[in-house]
Amino acid sequence: MDVEPPKNLKSALYVPNKTLMGPGPSNCSERVLNSLSNPVLGHLHPECLEIMDDIKEGIKYIFQTRNEATMCISGSGHAGMEAALCNLLEDGDVILFGSTGIWGHRAAEMAKRYGGDVRFVESRFGRSLNLDEIEFAFEGHKPAVFFLAQGDSSTGVMQTQLKEIGEICRKYNCLFVVDTVASLGGTEFYMDRWQVDVTYTGSQKVLGAPPGITPISFSKRAMKHIVSRKSKVKVYYFDATLVGQYWNCFGGSRIYHHTISSTLLYGLREALAQICAQGLQAVIKRHQQCSDRLQHGLSELGLEMFVPNVAVRLPTVNTVKIPVGVDWRKVADYTMRKYNLEISGGLGPTVEQVFRIGIMGENATFERVDLVLNVLHEAIQSAKQDSNEKSKI
Repeated sequence: MDVEPPKNLKSALYVPNKTLMGPGPSNCSERVLNSLSNPVLGHLHPECLEIMDDIKEGIKYIFQTRNEATMCISGSGHAGMEAALCNLLEDGDVILFGSTGIWGHRAAEMAKRYGGDVRFVESRFGRSLNLDEIEFAFEGHKPAVFFLAQGDSSTGVMQTQLKEIGEICRKYNCLFVVDTVASLGGTEFYMDRWQVDVTYTGSQKVLGAPPGITPISFSKRAMKHIVSRKSKVKVYYFDATLVGQYWNCFGGSRIYHHTISSTLLYGLREALAQICAQGLQAVIKRHQQCSDRLQHGLSELGLEMFVPNVAVRLPTVNTVKIPVGVDWRKVADYTMRKYNLEISGGLGPTVEQVFRIGIMGENATFERVDLVLNVLHEAIQSAKQDSNEKSKI
């Protein structure tokens, strides 16, 4: 052979056990982890299709929707974003992005590639958008599609008043897309009641499943728009009319669309089953209580939240201002090196400005919150001490 077997693959796989308290992924439960060791099934085996049907009903529950076009995209949360945009947009369509952090701009980069005419309405730093700002932008831009992240994991801002925003979208005959990757399960979301046309979420956040499979749902209004397009959806892999046939959303016989990972289906199915057993309202309440406990503890440590308005703080990804004179990398390195505990720095507009502490899924417990508070305090003190010693040299 021209290329020899790599020496590093001669040793056995080792994966450390870490406590994932960053913005995602979160730790999986034992039930979910155990499900991943089941035998691989073929993507059209009847047992695999039955699991897909179970998942579809679970997704309807967590989105609070009766949409027939409810399915999963094989890919991470970014794949859900791509699928939402490429199905709705044709060349020249005006799409308005409500931005409270990085994700409106990330979605806009995708929309440009699908020929969208991209416009923005942006919030002030660390704040959500208000209805007047949004409606003013609608009057000026006349968008065909409006995109908004319910929770922006880069800033920790939660966009409220989605019901009223849905009403604005209907008033202007605009399709309403909501990214719930970082928010679903940690705060209320009612797809049908709030007149949301497309939404998607991340399997690896509050749901507590492995990343790589993305729940998504399209309203009847969205599907009517998609099937009446003048041009074909530009990405075959994300075409909702085809993926939906594989997921048996429209009746008739299923088609082969792609080879889905049966292993990821097992994990998502069991994660959804756990949420159904606990009850969605109870799951939301637990996340909010844990976030409240974290914020209270941070205040006692003399730390300040990045988002000034308590009402628009995202409970699942909490952003904390980095104290003056503290190197956030040293803090994050300390927590990981000494405790195998992940705490992340900022992203996009908040780089070098915040810590991001995730409270999601299995990690949304008082015990995990208290662990984070103790370790974070210790790590900050260590970073301050290092800084003081260097300043004396």
